[in-house]
Amino acid sequence: MTVLDHVFVATFTMLGAGVLCILYGVVRGPSVLDRIVCLNAMSVLVVSAMAAEAALRGDSAYIGLMVTVALLGFVGTLTAARFAERRAHDRG
Repeated sequence: MTVLDHVFVATFTMLGAGVLCILYGVVRGPSVLDRIVCLNAMSVLVVSAMAAEAALRGDSAYIGLMVTVALLGFVGTLTAARFAERRAHDRG
């Protein structure tokens, strides 16, 4: 194994550990907004994993998919935050 292979193994290990920590935050989050932030961080980690996979393979075909997932994560976070804000406002 080359040094670059060790770097990719370390990268995917750290991304996996980050996903596990974020999943814990999604499950145990004290509020809805905390869960929304965790899901946004999850989409960032997914895009990061795709970028690392693209770098590993040396293929640029994933760029469109990465942009799509990043935009969906951003729009989903905004929509969920707006919904949570209206729900909190309605409760009073």
